[in-house]
Amino acid sequence: MNEHRKPPTGTVEHGRLAEATGRLEDGLHDANPWYEWGPYLSERAWGTVREDYSADGDAWSYFPHDHARSRAYRWNEDGMAGISDIAHDFCLALSLWNGVDPILKERMFGLTGPQGNHGEDVKEYWWYLQGLPSHALLQWRYHYPQVEFPYADLIAENGRRGREDFEYELLDTGVFDDNRFWIVDVTYAKASPTDLLMQVDVTNNGPAEATIDVLPTGWFRNSWRAEAGSAVPGLSFTGDEMVLDHHRLGGYRLQAAPASDGTTPRVLFCDNETNIPKIYGGDPVTAYPKDGINDHLIDGAATVNPDLRGTKAAWHYRLTVPAGQSVQLRLRLSDAESAVHDTDWAGGAFEQTQTARQHDADEFYAALAPDDIDTERMRIVTQASAGLIWSKQMYSYDVGRWLDGDPAEPPPPPGRENGRNAGWRHLDARDILAMPDPWEYPWFAAWDLAFHTIPWAHLDPAFAKYQLVVLLREWFQHPNGALPAYEWSFDDVNPPVHALAALRVFIIDGGTDVQFLERVFQKLLLNFTWWLNREDPQGNNIFGGGFLGLDNISPVDRSHLPAGCTLEQSDGTGWMAFYSSAMLSIAQHLVDFDPVYEDMVIKFLEQFALIGEALEKSGLYDAEDGFYYDRFTDSAGNSSAIKVQSLVGVIPALAAATVPLDDTARANKLRKRFQRRFTNAAKREQRSWRFRTDATGHTRVLLSVLGANQLRRLLQTVFDEDALLSPYGLRSLSKKYETPYELPNEAGAVIDYEPAESRTAMYGGNSNWRGPVWFPINYLAIRAMVQYGRFFGEETKMPYPAGSDTEHTFFDVAHDMAERLISIWLPDAHGRRPVYGGTEIFQTDPAWKNNLTFNEYFHGDNGAGLGAGHQTGWTALVIDLLLRPPSKSHH
Repeated sequence: MNEHRKPPTGTVEHGRLAEATGRLEDGLHDANPWYEWGPYLSERAWGTVREDYSADGDAWSYFPHDHARSRAYRWNEDGMAGISDIAHDFCLALSLWNGVDPILKERMFGLTGPQGNHGEDVKEYWWYLQGLPSHALLQWRYHYPQVEFPYADLIAENGRRGREDFEYELLDTGVFDDNRFWIVDVTYAKASPTDLLMQVDVTNNGPAEATIDVLPTGWFRNSWRAEAGSAVPGLSFTGDEMVLDHHRLGGYRLQAAPASDGTTPRVLFCDNETNIPKIYGGDPVTAYPKDGINDHLIDGAATVNPDLRGTKAAWHYRLTVPAGQSVQLRLRLSDAESAVHDTDWAGGAFEQTQTARQHDADEFYAALAPDDIDTERMRIVTQASAGLIWSKQMYSYDVGRWLDGDPAEPPPPPGRENGRNAGWRHLDARDILAMPDPWEYPWFAAWDLAFHTIPWAHLDPAFAKYQLVVLLREWFQHPNGALPAYEWSFDDVNPPVHALAALRVFIIDGGTDVQFLERVFQKLLLNFTWWLNREDPQGNNIFGGGFLGLDNISPVDRSHLPAGCTLEQSDGTGWMAFYSSAMLSIAQHLVDFDPVYEDMVIKFLEQFALIGEALEKSGLYDAEDGFYYDRFTDSAGNSSAIKVQSLVGVIPALAAATVPLDDTARANKLRKRFQRRFTNAAKREQRSWRFRTDATGHTRVLLSVLGANQLRRLLQTVFDEDALLSPYGLRSLSKKYETPYELPNEAGAVIDYEPAESRTAMYGGNSNWRGPVWFPINYLAIRAMVQYGRFFGEETKMPYPAGSDTEHTFFDVAHDMAERLISIWLPDAHGRRPVYGGTEIFQTDPAWKNNLTFNEYFHGDNGAGLGAGHQTGWTALVIDLLLRPPSKSHH
């Protein structure tokens, strides 16, 4: 069996996590008390599927940003630097006003998919700087312009620009010129699971004195409108504190101390109810609607409740801050019992808690990291981890209720029951999930989430395991075995990576939680069968699946082929070989604890061999080019290979696993079963290289759909710096397509190398696999190199990069590939971070340059961050590369 490194323990934070044994096993009711409050508040609830009750399914138009301040949400809530309780009943977030904006800054602004020339895109600058997985410490930073925020300009200019043009970003508008902006830091520190201290540091970064309104705001999620007769919770002002009246959170207080400059806040109350006259033109349900505080502050309207009660309230500070100076605010959200014990909570006790939690964070990350890690690499670990932690969200979505409508509300439009997600009525989610990005992707995505669990396993193994288990529970997984892809289309097909993720989580966690591994394995058997039945309808082990996550990577739209056309996909079949090898590896771990799993080892060994045979017979491998290509057949029956060298053709090489056979009987049994798949001596000889026996008599077998020469040929292209290998990882499309490739006899089927943003409208235009570096496939390629290295050992070497005079082992290659990815965030010899590209203020300004972003993908030539700016999810795989770098003992 593999050796497993024992996970770190002994820190204060690890003690908190130890309380999580078995937590969330039955959902929210079994949660660790430290998780009662966390960063579960989305940064965008508008423009989401859950809030879309339109007739045409246009979520962006049905609930735009302009409605968000005035219209109560049904399923979700959003805010800046926001937290909520674990049931998402009460939310606390920050609102700001610079005195000139037309609206309060209550949530991050960005362009919808149709508004952006490269798809949806947030137009704000904020970062996650600190986080502990128990949420005992959270730190967030935001840069807010002191001049009017250019909402209309951003929409208009991006609307004028085409896909050939760069995005028009907030920095381009000039609102940060002369450094006229506020730096706003929000830090949450817990004195106990039910006692939260909120510190807001407001720094005037501009050259002159300026005034800002700061409004820490609390509100109840509007759950009462969905059910007639539901009790309405309340906030009221008693003495010097806001008091919560709620069936579960009753007695909680939200307190605020005078600011450090002596400013005393006032309180403002309204209701978290839709402004009916404004949105729909009907009669109001309250004189103090959701936008009441906004309208009162901006326009002086009488829209706040003079009786100081409601379901939404804010502490309002108006601060005048000299240039270069800061003012600090201190607030406290605590249950009734905690509030009684310390009336002087904002003094020394506050500072002691803040200091203690920062010490806990330093201690926790030091325990995770290698002893020789330097400051810059540790910065990557801590800020990537903070992004993961801040991206947790409460995900509430009852698809059946959403399709049918709420009893107390008007029914949805006709035809909705046959529209989006209509086949997923069983899905009834109410869980804390790891999201790809809390603004651009404020909903789970199945294959993203699988990758999230790998870095999460370093931080909080119990949470990582729950994330893998929950999508396999009956309220997520379809009765037919399918996993829901993502909110916009649960029916879409994502690559099957959950088995690999489960195996990595199991190993990172020390390799002892067999019950977890067994539980996941049993449910994945259903999903594996669904793949066999759904994506291989002919039963020939050649699999489809459409995009399979690799959007825009082909000259044809692989998910929407022309009528009468078909596509045989090398990546679909490669993914199934990958799935088979991962399932076999899990079974191999389980068989040491229960010999009944030997049958599963044999099953997946044979399944892998069948898929390998099918790939071999399919003709998808081009012997002349040494690469795998898709085959397109048009409506007239004309068939041709799509001879494009991209990650599609690399996927078969990722299906690699080294299986150790620790006893002779099992080795002989598996050798016999494996080789009986091949009926002639030539094939047996061809496969004999897959078995190796060392000097001690231990045998290992390599699972790979490629022969030794095929692997070497394919890797020549993969490791060619003029093709797929960039200084910052593997490109998704070969650089040689700077000269475009055109599919013969198919008009418009053209693809060219695009190292930055996509210029095609395919799949929304904002998800580009036509050249940039993406973390998930790079990570899997590194994993494959480690597997090949474990099999071939030190004696097998290859030129790396291709064409060089220097040869390296597979382990050396894996290590270098990891370093290329890590270098995206490391300052180069000139102190410039590739992630920031040519944006000078990010590279050199002290207020910006150390605030890291973990983007969706990266420029294929210079490593600049692209796509979603806070997609820490799968890009946080860099944590695993830093904390457990690829090596001979890396499993």
